[in-house]
Amino acid sequence: MTEANSSSSPCWFVGAMVNRGDDQTDRFIEEGIWEHDFDDNSKVLAQVRSMQTGERIAIKAAYTKKHGLPFDTWGNTVSVMAIKSIGTIEANMGDGRRLRVQWQRVSPAREWYFYTYQPTIWKVTPGDWKTDALIDFAFQDKPQDIDRFRNAPYWRERFGTDPREHKRFRWARFYQAIADGLLSHRSDRSQLIAFLQQLQPNVEGLGLLSGDQFADGSKGFIQDIDPFTLFGLFNRGIKDSNRQAIASALAQFLGVEEAMPESFEGIPVLNNQKSWFFPYSKDRDPAQIDALWQVFQSGLALAEGDTEQAIEAFSSDFDAAMGYYGVAWNLTFGLYWCRPWSFLSLDERSRGYISEKLRLAIGRNGPKNRCSATDYLQLIEALKQRFEEPDFSVHSFPELSLEAWTYTGSAPEPDDDPLVHGDDDDRDDDDSAVVEPVTPVTPYGIDNILADGCFLPRSELERILRRLRDKKNLILQGPPGTGKTWLARRLGMALVGQVVQEPQLRSVQFHPNLSYEDFVRGWRPIGNGGLVLHEGVFMQMVKAALEHPSKTHVLVIEEINRGNPAQIFGELLTLLEAGKRTPRDAMQLCYPDPDGTHRPVYVPENMVVIGTMNIADRSLALVDMAFRRRFAFIDLEPCFGETWREWVVTRLQMDLAAAANIEQRLGQLNAAIVADSRLGKAFQIGHSYVTPTQSLEGRSSRDWFAEVVASELKPLLQEYWFDAPEEAERQAAALLEGW
Repeated sequence: MTEANSSSSPCWFVGAMVNRGDDQTDRFIEEGIWEHDFDDNSKVLAQVRSMQTGERIAIKAAYTKKHGLPFDTWGNTVSVMAIKSIGTIEANMGDGRRLRVQWQRVSPAREWYFYTYQPTIWKVTPGDWKTDALIDFAFQDKPQDIDRFRNAPYWRERFGTDPREHKRFRWARFYQAIADGLLSHRSDRSQLIAFLQQLQPNVEGLGLLSGDQFADGSKGFIQDIDPFTLFGLFNRGIKDSNRQAIASALAQFLGVEEAMPESFEGIPVLNNQKSWFFPYSKDRDPAQIDALWQVFQSGLALAEGDTEQAIEAFSSDFDAAMGYYGVAWNLTFGLYWCRPWSFLSLDERSRGYISEKLRLAIGRNGPKNRCSATDYLQLIEALKQRFEEPDFSVHSFPELSLEAWTYTGSAPEPDDDPLVHGDDDDRDDDDSAVVEPVTPVTPYGIDNILADGCFLPRSELERILRRLRDKKNLILQGPPGTGKTWLARRLGMALVGQVVQEPQLRSVQFHPNLSYEDFVRGWRPIGNGGLVLHEGVFMQMVKAALEHPSKTHVLVIEEINRGNPAQIFGELLTLLEAGKRTPRDAMQLCYPDPDGTHRPVYVPENMVVIGTMNIADRSLALVDMAFRRRFAFIDLEPCFGETWREWVVTRLQMDLAAAANIEQRLGQLNAAIVADSRLGKAFQIGHSYVTPTQSLEGRSSRDWFAEVVASELKPLLQEYWFDAPEEAERQAAALLEGW
């Protein structure tokens, strides 16, 4: 077996419990080996066979902690991984079970936080800042930059260094504490039933508890209950005051000390007519409620540590529970309530958001075309990996749930397992079938644009927003790399005054094949071979703005001159004009409404359009004058200077001397481009090209710039000077001269 290159090859973090129930670390070190006894696990066998001589290996122990940590957790539980021994693989026996290792004990064990892994074998490949930091921590004895991990998107909501940022999802700790308190009642639910009987007369919204039906034909108070139905008592379509009253009484009964939530943002609620997780007593399998308690318990265990044993136990319990009548997708609601940072709610809105917005498949290999445990856990793992991406739409399950309730996509599929409890007369008068969680308002303005990394002066941003308010339609034009699209979305949010997503702020990109029928309205084929009228994104935005006149709606059109704007907008080009945004100026479209009626259309005042335009692209024609007259045009230029330098140095860990040098070299290049009669100002190189998207910590700033020149700037210059290749070569060489 060839010896691995330790600087670029993967490192292995392995457990030492080996299914024996006791820690084998001492034996492994003494015998110079590592082994496991997962005899029938083909994945583990394949992983071990892939380990090569010379690769680095560490013995880990993963667990969670809430107290005694070297940083403030704000009351949350932190994942921890202790490094107990490190070594180098000397030989792989090839049987998929055993390695010979030269070990070095780590005493005392060193604790690593946040970025951990519970299963026995973890392959960590260099190249990402998190993996590089872990490898350096384990094998080079370097300290962990804890604050960087705390403030990364995936962990910031719970552990960020600024406590003022922890305003959302404060309910999570309360819900988790309720789950912890309920677990002690699994074996004897009589006290829970007695508590509910005492509570019902004193709190509105608990009439459903008296609606059970028994084998002898009688009706009465429920005689048993599962933890998810109990959680559902204050997560239904009832008034917030009643939700808080029920939750508060339950917390007092369970001895929960966490503060009562002030709001319930990001929490899915049950349909009042389907808020039990079990059928009537007369129809119920005697084992059903116990099965729900079992998956509740194994779910809490899995959230504490996703070991192979915990995954196996939860999977078996989840599949068993999903097979019962009345459980359906609601089981995922319950798991989310109990451990919102670990489990995903698959309510109707979330399923639509995940499949349509995030473009992730939801497996349906379980009962009645729903998730199996394998489907559910695979989706959770896929989302967790995406949560760590800085630019992903959401970074946690609570944030996903919250965003799902503001997402407008296709109509969600109806629930195919209806379960109605009680007659209409038994339901509370103030109950409703569907209640949307409260969505918090996050203010957004010019200060936020600047804090996000805009290098324009405040006065220029104020001027742009004034023009947008006055003209209603604005185009940001400039050379490539000047942040046009980045700024467009933030200007939209600043105009609204808060952070918004779809449907209030939407983006579309023009291209040569885009048509009026795509953008405004047109016929679309359907499965049976017929045609149906389809509303394009523009008419969808118009409809949303008309339905919500108090909210500003923003449509961002990227590369607006890459299509034919006059043709794509059609008669709506007239209606875009700021002075013609009233019903009296309404016009009929080429196509009728989907119901076949020709109704006049107008663009409301509360809808604005922000376009971006790259005028350096020779393949694009200039927009016509009729279109140009309806837009305000803002020129963006490369933004270097003190603000840019401070950002890349303090936020992105670029070397200060390298930043100043890069700025000088780009300035010289842009001066040459402007002075060239074949090019000009429109062809300058924007600051985005030399602004890293991620921190350069642990990397050479000079090496990074050399890579940017070779793979991005030089090809661009070759395109600019396609008729003078020697000039392109000269300018590219000048960027790295003496570097």
